[in-house]
Amino acid sequence: MKVHDCLGVGEQPCRSRTGRCAACKMILMHSAQKVVHSDAEIMSGTPVFVGTRVPVYNLFDYLEAGDSLDKFLASFPSVSREQAIAALELAKEAVNEVACAHR
Repeated sequence: MKVHDCLGVGEQPCRSRTGRCAACKMILMHSAQKVVHSDAEIMSGTPVFVGTRVPVYNLFDYLEAGDSLDKFLASFPSVSREQAIAALELAKEAVNEVACAHR
Protein backbone atom coordinates (compact mmCIF):
# COMPACT_ATOMS: atom_id res chain seq x y z
CA MET A 1 0.00 0.00 0.00
CA LYS A 2 1.38 3.39 -0.96
CA VAL A 3 -0.09 6.40 0.78
CA HIS A 4 0.13 9.50 -1.38
CA ASP A 5 0.55 13.06 -0.13
CA CYS A 6 -3.18 13.62 -0.20
CA LEU A 7 -5.39 11.39 -2.28
CA GLY A 8 -8.58 12.69 -3.70
CA VAL A 9 -10.99 11.17 -6.14
CA GLY A 10 -9.20 8.99 -8.69
CA GLU A 11 -5.94 9.09 -6.71
CA GLN A 12 -5.26 12.67 -7.74
CA PRO A 13 -3.99 15.10 -5.12
CA CYS A 14 -6.89 16.91 -3.49
CA ARG A 15 -4.69 20.01 -3.19
CA SER A 16 -5.80 20.72 0.36
CA ARG A 17 -3.62 23.46 1.80
CA THR A 18 -4.50 22.66 5.41
CA GLY A 19 -3.33 19.05 5.46
CA ARG A 20 -5.46 16.08 4.52
CA CYS A 21 -9.00 16.65 3.40
CA ALA A 22 -11.79 14.70 5.11
CA ALA A 23 -12.06 12.20 2.23
CA CYS A 24 -8.34 11.46 2.35
CA LYS A 25 -8.46 10.95 6.11
CA MET A 26 -11.30 8.46 5.63
CA ILE A 27 -9.25 6.54 3.04
CA LEU A 28 -6.32 6.39 5.46
CA MET A 29 -8.52 5.25 8.36
CA HIS A 30 -10.06 2.52 6.19
CA SER A 31 -6.57 1.37 5.18
CA ALA A 32 -5.49 1.27 8.84
CA GLN A 33 -8.35 -1.09 9.68
CA LYS A 34 -6.97 -3.58 7.14
CA VAL A 35 -3.51 -3.49 8.73
CA VAL A 36 -3.86 -2.98 12.49
CA HIS A 37 -6.44 -4.39 14.86
CA SER A 38 -7.05 -4.01 18.58
CA ASP A 39 -9.35 -6.32 20.51
CA ALA A 40 -9.46 -6.86 24.27
CA GLU A 41 -9.63 -10.62 23.58
CA ILE A 42 -6.39 -10.60 21.55
CA MET A 43 -3.16 -9.80 23.38
CA SER A 44 -5.15 -7.79 25.97
CA GLY A 45 -5.99 -5.13 23.40
CA THR A 46 -2.44 -4.51 22.18
CA PRO A 47 -2.57 -3.39 18.52
CA VAL A 48 -1.66 -6.37 16.32
CA PHE A 49 -1.36 -6.98 12.61
CA VAL A 50 -4.75 -8.06 11.26
CA GLY A 51 -5.07 -11.84 11.12
CA THR A 52 -2.16 -12.40 13.50
CA ARG A 53 -1.25 -12.19 17.17
CA VAL A 54 1.89 -10.17 16.34
CA PRO A 55 2.00 -6.81 18.11
CA VAL A 56 2.74 -3.92 15.78
CA TYR A 57 5.29 -2.57 18.26
CA ASN A 58 7.48 -5.61 17.44
CA LEU A 59 8.10 -4.12 13.98
CA PHE A 60 9.29 -0.84 15.49
CA ASP A 61 11.40 -2.67 18.10
CA TYR A 62 13.18 -4.61 15.34
CA LEU A 63 13.84 -1.50 13.29
CA GLU A 64 14.94 0.48 16.35
CA ALA A 65 17.46 -2.27 17.14
CA GLY A 66 18.91 -1.93 13.63
CA ASP A 67 17.37 -5.10 12.25
CA SER A 68 16.06 -5.16 8.70
CA LEU A 69 12.47 -5.50 7.59
CA ASP A 70 13.43 -8.86 6.11
CA LYS A 71 14.66 -10.09 9.50
CA PHE A 72 11.37 -9.00 11.11
CA LEU A 73 9.37 -10.79 8.41
CA ALA A 74 11.46 -13.95 8.81
CA SER A 75 10.80 -13.89 12.55
CA PHE A 76 7.06 -13.32 12.10
CA PRO A 77 5.99 -15.19 8.94
CA SER A 78 2.29 -14.54 9.62
CA VAL A 79 2.89 -10.83 8.85
CA SER A 80 3.07 -10.03 5.15
CA ARG A 81 5.53 -7.56 3.68
CA GLU A 82 2.55 -5.48 2.53
CA GLN A 83 1.19 -5.32 6.09
CA ALA A 84 4.55 -4.26 7.50
CA ILE A 85 5.06 -1.56 4.88
CA ALA A 86 1.50 -0.34 5.37
CA ALA A 87 2.10 -0.07 9.12
CA LEU A 88 5.22 2.00 8.47
CA GLU A 89 3.26 4.22 6.09
CA LEU A 90 0.56 4.71 8.71
CA ALA A 91 3.18 5.63 11.29
CA LYS A 92 4.70 8.12 8.85
CA GLU A 93 1.29 9.65 8.26
CA ALA A 94 0.64 9.90 12.00
CA VAL A 95 3.93 11.76 12.50
CA ASN A 96 3.08 14.10 9.64
CA GLU A 97 -0.35 14.79 11.14
CA VAL A 98 1.18 15.68 14.49
CA ALA A 99 3.80 17.89 12.86
CA CYS A 100 1.17 19.68 10.74
CA ALA A 101 -1.06 20.22 13.77
CA HIS A 102 1.76 22.13 15.51
CA ARG A 103 2.46 24.56 12.69
